[in-house]
Amino acid sequence: MKLVFAGTPEVALPALDALIASDRHEVAAVVTRPDAPAGRGRKLVACPVAQRAEEAGIEVLKPARPRDEDFLARLREIAPDCCPVVAYGALLPKSALDIPAHGWVNLHFSLLPAWRGAAPVQHAVLAGDEMTGASTFLIEEGLDSGPVYGVITEEIKPTDTSGDLLTRLALAGAGLLAATMDGIEDGSLQPVPQPAEGVSLAPKLTVEDAEIDWAAPALRVDRVVRGCSPAPGAWTLFRGERLKVMSVALLPERTDLAPGALSAAKNAVYAGTGSHAVELLWVQPQGKKPMRGADWARGVRIGPDDRLGA
Repeated sequence: MKLVFAGTPEVALPALDALIASDRHEVAAVVTRPDAPAGRGRKLVACPVAQRAEEAGIEVLKPARPRDEDFLARLREIAPDCCPVVAYGALLPKSALDIPAHGWVNLHFSLLPAWRGAAPVQHAVLAGDEMTGASTFLIEEGLDSGPVYGVITEEIKPTDTSGDLLTRLALAGAGLLAATMDGIEDGSLQPVPQPAEGVSLAPKLTVEDAEIDWAAPALRVDRVVRGCSPAPGAWTLFRGERLKVMSVALLPERTDLAPGALSAAKNAVYAGTGSHAVELLWVQPQGKKPMRGADWARGVRIGPDDRLGA
């Protein structure tokens, strides 16, 4: 099939690479978000998918909005059979959805209908799910509600961050998306409607979502830290300034610390929660680089009245 691939961030690269390498399909063009300012100079920089496509000599389309007539006209000229999508980042209007003969097929990082939305991996970690996966589905005008072509499953390990899990899903999902294109081409795959039960939503996480509530159980604190890593990054307040908490370890045997209370030992620093203590393994003070929790505690000289949180 002739394909037009839509995607923007680095997580979409394994799927793009798999489709470029396929001997059954041609990636005729790539659709990405417009260049965005980055770095200290705030210069406009092409996204990872655009850079990879340019390296491969593939035409890159960067519409400000997918409903722009110039973009739609070019898409009609290319006349793709199908448009595979991975983390494109913009809503597709019906005028665009109707152009490819086999529609737009999205690789979504959850077991649909669970975790529809922009942050499925983060919400799976936050919820304490033990299993997740990826799904390919035919895009409709609803939010991730279209019929499903295929799924893969992936175990969520107790120490997984969202970044860890997303990296594995991106690699495994690339094979699923390529296999879905093959099945659409030879007619062996037909999409199956999603069940009405089991729907859950996964909106993009905000900075406010990433604030740690030290009155919550330690298990919840750990999930917030892992679920918000690498972005937006779990945080708390210490002496009125923001402190990023990058990783913690559960200490169920230690229950002597009140929520938010701190205790520093020679090579470790502990914080109380609503259940038991956690060790602060890695933190990042405001305006500084990440550091070991014990090193941070030595530097700030924690006193008996110091605590974490508002």
